[in-house]
Amino acid sequence: MRAIVGIGNPGKKYQFNRHNVGFLALDHFAEKHHIKFIPSKYDYYFAEGEVEGNSFVLAKPTTYVNNSGIAVKDLINHYNIPVYDLLVVVDDINLDEFDFRLKKSGSDGGHNGLASIIYMLNTDEFPRLRIGIGNAFEKGSLADYVLSDFDESGLNKLKETFEFTSGIIRAFINGGYDSCLSEYSKIKNQLKNNIKDSNGS
Repeated sequence: MRAIVGIGNPGKKYQFNRHNVGFLALDHFAEKHHIKFIPSKYDYYFAEGEVEGNSFVLAKPTTYVNNSGIAVKDLINHYNIPVYDLLVVVDDINLDEFDFRLKKSGSDGGHNGLASIIYMLNTDEFPRLRIGIGNAFEKGSLADYVLSDFDESGLNKLKETFEFTSGIIRAFINGGYDSCLSEYSKIKNQLKNNIKDSNGS
């Protein structure tokens, strides 16, 4: 079994916040695969499913972003999942809005949710799928920015991004990080070629 964890804050108040893009990506994936999130006895909601005979669990912590690691540690202990079979989906202010990047491991990049997970697992050796939320905020306004909502246009563009990220998540479930990286590279190459074609190159 492989686990995919979205980072975000629980509750309707935060539902469409930029900080909740990890939750929204998992909601999209769950809807595509006709599964629903339910409460667990731990600090997360979860949804179990299967893709081509490969089982997976999605999880959305209820600990709020800054304490995401508590839920993630409980999740991987409960399912006995090694860290390399954990994929974290997280927002990133260092990427343009609606862009996405895949990393096999690394630092928290200033994200408190990732910092909490790294601290609780005592390792940064887990894959993460970062989704860009941009950084159109003034100095000192980071908290307000990440807790602000996507507008309707932004939510529509996110759906396009989530179609790509769903393919990456599916590849991770089927074959782990290497399969995930292959699918990611294929998608990125397609997007580059589409841009070239649209520019008449």
